[in-house]
Amino acid sequence: MTPIETGTRPRVEGEREQEILAATLEVLAEVGYDLLTMDAVATRAKASKATLYRRWRGKPELVVAAVMCHHSATASVPDTGSLRGDLLAAYCGNGGISDPQAQSVLSAVVTAMGRDPEFAEVYRRDFIGPKMEASRCIYERARERGEVHPDADLAIVAPALAGIVLHRAFLLGEAVTPELVGRVLDEVILPAALHGPARPAVT
Repeated sequence: MTPIETGTRPRVEGEREQEILAATLEVLAEVGYDLLTMDAVATRAKASKATLYRRWRGKPELVVAAVMCHHSATASVPDTGSLRGDLLAAYCGNGGISDPQAQSVLSAVVTAMGRDPEFAEVYRRDFIGPKMEASRCIYERARERGEVHPDADLAIVAPALAGIVLHRAFLLGEAVTPELVGRVLDEVILPAALHGPARPAVT
């Protein structure tokens, strides 16, 4: 049961909120979404379960908030002057796709999305949605610089980098490194973006 919030209870914010979110990520990376409980997070954060419920409605909102907090350092849209530079900056480094903790958390999140529709809805709305918008901004800016073909379908091209890299990581067992991301960019993403869709041969 979710404790009833009253107007007299203080908000959970600032440093205390950050501590709880960090504890959430630790538990998530260790046991996965299925086994993560509000009790476990409260214990790790040395807080009461009621404290958690004063700030978050339940586990889905808490976990999404923790993931978003972890990515806050890379939340701004990079602007390096090139599509390659922007994508490397967005996908690598602290909180990016090559961050080991981010990979552990993402593995747990992918499993959770398949099992918990409520979590999947919250995660798509609050995390994937803004990420997709940031990616589209990068590609649109690159299109203005002439790095993306006018007919390139960004709905296909923009998510492709993450899809390929995560396939190689989770299914093929490869380590995600900036070098791997760079190779996928150079061999697949940048040529596809620059040259646009293939035209059927005229017979």
